[in-house]
Amino acid sequence: MQVADNTVVQFNYTLKNEDGMVLDTNVDNAPLAYLHGHKGMLEGIEKAMTGKEEGESFSITLTPEEGYGERKDDMIQRVPVKHLHGAKNWKAGMMATVHTEQGERQVTLAKVGKFMADVDMNHPLAGLTLNFDLEVVSVRAATEEEIAHGHAHGEGGHQH
Repeated sequence: MQVADNTVVQFNYTLKNEDGMVLDTNVDNAPLAYLHGHKGMLEGIEKAMTGKEEGESFSITLTPEEGYGERKDDMIQRVPVKHLHGAKNWKAGMMATVHTEQGERQVTLAKVGKFMADVDMNHPLAGLTLNFDLEVVSVRAATEEEIAHGHAHGEGGHQH
């Protein structure tokens, strides 16, 4: 079966920066799963996956626009330290979670004071060219429930 809209794709990946340094991988863990064609995956990865079959391995390069976007300087915000979640003692460069009107958001601490912190709301990979090594582990038709929910269920997908 080929990857197409309304298929559930399980895959392995290794993400590297432009210098070839590994930033993330799932190779030693269970494959990730997503529902193809429902915007649950980076657009550049979905586009590259289209038409691939189980067992295929390939590499792609995504520009910042195809990945997590360009960094935006106006995405630095000052928030009370008491609103940061994930640690007790904060330092610049650490990741934290904050609650926003759009839900939970992961941020990077740019500057930390006693009561206030400057947080970078950009995605940590914003502005980077990303190199992915991808392996399609399996492809199957999505269930009606998965299509209705807009995401894959089961191993590597959403667990209800």
